[in-house]
Amino acid sequence: MKKIDVPYIDQTGGGAFTGCESVTAVMLLNYLGTDISIYDFIDNYLDKAPFEERDGILYGPNPYEVFAGDPYDREAMGCYAPVIKNSLERILGDTFDVIDETGAELPALVEKYIDNDMPLIVWATIDLKDIIAGPVWKLNSGEDFTWLSNEHCMLLVGYDDEHYIFNDPWNNNGIIAYDKATVLDRYKKQHSQAVGLIKK
Repeated sequence: MKKIDVPYIDQTGGGAFTGCESVTAVMLLNYLGTDISIYDFIDNYLDKAPFEERDGILYGPNPYEVFAGDPYDREAMGCYAPVIKNSLERILGDTFDVIDETGAELPALVEKYIDNDMPLIVWATIDLKDIIAGPVWKLNSGEDFTWLSNEHCMLLVGYDDEHYIFNDPWNNNGIIAYDKATVLDRYKKQHSQAVGLIKK
């Protein structure tokens, strides 16, 4: 068994209702000794853009480029690994290489990061529910984008033989052990996204 002791933050009590990605990043930053709040991260370091309706059609941002909506809004969507990578680079770029590990196998990332006492930002789903395809909106390019609902971001802090252990910011879930097989399934369904830090 391996577990890294990381200060826990609840996204729901903190007002960042859909800001799991930001709250997870702040937990990692706090672990590394960076004194930053959720609000500071969201307001000053997170790229975000709103939705708008044009002629009865919903247009929205690309979650690979910016957070889709407002993290303080319960109806917002979220963002993907490149957005959090960019935010962390603004804060830690002088001292850490921020690596978008999207596509990597999770067990290999555990060995690379967790075994070296570095928590890992991982995309999965809320309470490990299965994904739901939709809603769909149009990007400014005119192409349709399908969001995978139940998207969630957590901080991987450890493991044992049967579980991965997370600081899960959703609904005050706290430090929680999830079944490895289910985690791996949800991770893959969310495009195998992760962000890691390596000291320069």
